Amino acid sequence: MPPAGASVERLVERLEELALELGKPGCCHLAFSGGLDSTLLLNLLTEAWPGRLLAVHVDHGLHPSSRHWADRCEAEAGRLGVEFRRIEVAVDRDSGIGVEAAARKARYAAMAELLRPGDWLLTAHHLDDQLETLLLNLLRGSGPDGLAAMPEYRRFANGWLVRPLLGQSRAVLEDEARRRNLTWIDDPGNFVQHFDRNYLRSQVVPVLRERWPDLDARLGVTVERASEASELLRDLAAIDLRGLGEPQTLDLGGLKALSPARRRNVIRHALRELQLPLPPGRMLSSLAAAVVDAADDRAPHVAWAGAEARRYRGRLYLMRPLEPEPSGTIAVRESRVVLPTGLGELTIVGGSADSLSVAWRKGGERLRLYPGGPARKLKTLLQERGIVPWMRNRLPLIYRQGELVAAADCLVAREAGGKPVVDVNWTGHPPLH
Repeated sequence: MPPAGASVERLVERLEELALELGKPGCCHLAFSGGLDSTLLLNLLTEAWPGRLLAVHVDHGLHPSSRHWADRCEAEAGRLGVEFRRIEVAVDRDSGIGVEAAARKARYAAMAELLRPGDWLLTAHHLDDQLETLLLNLLRGSGPDGLAAMPEYRRFANGWLVRPLLGQSRAVLEDEARRRNLTWIDDPGNFVQHFDRNYLRSQVVPVLRERWPDLDARLGVTVERASEASELLRDLAAIDLRGLGEPQTLDLGGLKALSPARRRNVIRHALRELQLPLPPGRMLSSLAAAVVDAADDRAPHVAWAGAEARRYRGRLYLMRPLEPEPSGTIAVRESRVVLPTGLGELTIVGGSADSLSVAWRKGGERLRLYPGGPARKLKTLLQERGIVPWMRNRLPLIYRQGELVAAADCLVAREAGGKPVVDVNWTGHPPLH
């Protein structure tokens, strides 16, 4: 945990310690909102950090003054001689996870794209943020992961997410900012009591601190112990996962052999490995009941914001939500064909440019795999190949002069000498087996 205080010397000391642990970054990207915390951190870094520094401001477009705030951030970075990047993002207000969470998701996704291998993303989270996160997670019924709150650093995109001020209180940071005569942006959204974090900050935490002056130290012990428990659970999940296959497709027989607690633990671990959101509340338990324990002849499907779970032939599939099934026909004009609805792309070699087209299943298609052989139902062929049911209508079908000659690169018709009628390579698609 970083030492108390917000002096340049203490920040330098902590950054040097982190650089020894993580490797010195090629570039530090500072998430610069223009608020008190990030404004102070930017000023400290210009004195403390000799490497490349980039101030990144993400404009969510959620407030009428957001462009003005971005201009102020750019001006402050310019005053300090720091490289500045402004990013505008669209926040999905109908995502089902709330505006705050949707804005955070959009913000981090935008900043993740900036990081090159070994870079750091610095945020100005402090001790008060840590306390609020712990209380929020406690009220949400979170387990050890949630009670561990925010780590000082963790893997993020191609580099690291680092919070060098996490051990310092907002009061200390504000004193330092005022000592330096800094000015900052006060987002009025921070005072709206409708938001849980704001309510905790203004109404709950001051009362707790008045009753227990050593509140930060008390809850710090909780965070430390929860973090240790979380690490042990992750180690156990990694051991269990080795016997279940890849994170995206887990063996149901192996899952059923685990206790319910270990089953939930390894599913959580697999979702984290896939960078998919965890199911809310008690949905993880209902997922196990609906999908893992379902009868063999059932094909259950459980979905939540940003992810879904399915089962087929003794395996549990964890994935991002599928987009709607495609329709229509694509005339093939060149060898590379970009497919719609998140289905990746095809590379097709063979046939003249005006003789090939790509379409999707409508029902009743037949494919003759070998000259003189029977034209078999495509539905039967896909079942025999073990193609998961939800991908069968998403397989790009390749036609040559109106005749079906391939179902992606899974089933390709052959000529008399055994050579494929067309050479097909399909990349960037969801799992098929």
